[in-house]
Amino acid sequence: MKIVHVIDDDDAVRDALGFLLTGRGYAAQLHESGEAFLAHSRGGRDGVIVLDIRMPGMSGIELFHELRKTQPAPPVIFLTGHGDVPLAVEAIKAGAFDFREKPFEENAFIDAIERAFAARDNAAGERARRAELDERAASLSPREREVMALMLKDLPNKVIAFELGIAMRTVEVHRAKVLAKMGVRSLVSLAAMLKG
Repeated sequence: MKIVHVIDDDDAVRDALGFLLTGRGYAAQLHESGEAFLAHSRGGRDGVIVLDIRMPGMSGIELFHELRKTQPAPPVIFLTGHGDVPLAVEAIKAGAFDFREKPFEENAFIDAIERAFAARDNAAGERARRAELDERAASLSPREREVMALMLKDLPNKVIAFELGIAMRTVEVHRAKVLAKMGVRSLVSLAAMLKG
């Protein structure tokens, strides 16, 4: 079940959002302050955060900046009853996923939640892909890395051999090892994989 953390000092808003979210199949975890959220959660890494921008004690912006320190930072959707455009701009520039003014249209709000989950999942997939790629690249010997760098410049084996002062047959062996270790069959596939 998808978890949505709702952090709002207004009991009525918090309860209404909890009701809406559970009615739409989400696990809503309700927190009355940024401090309560930090004390009782894993930093929101397990879900999406819906955050009131103005709260007593730790403000929504302060909590947001604290959350940005965690990796991966969870997607945050800000809520405000104040229509504070400068704060909205600041939040979006700092990496907030979305900004909604209270009262909000329920379906648009749920769409924003779904987009935030999709963005979180895409980012997690990209991190996993990048980690696998780094692991494969780490398995290359220093010479294989040199050959790969020159391969990616689209240099022919003869030029690579000359540049590195090795035999052309040795370049062919290193080239085959690079492709095998990187898990691709061609230079085009290697370039596409590294480009991401």
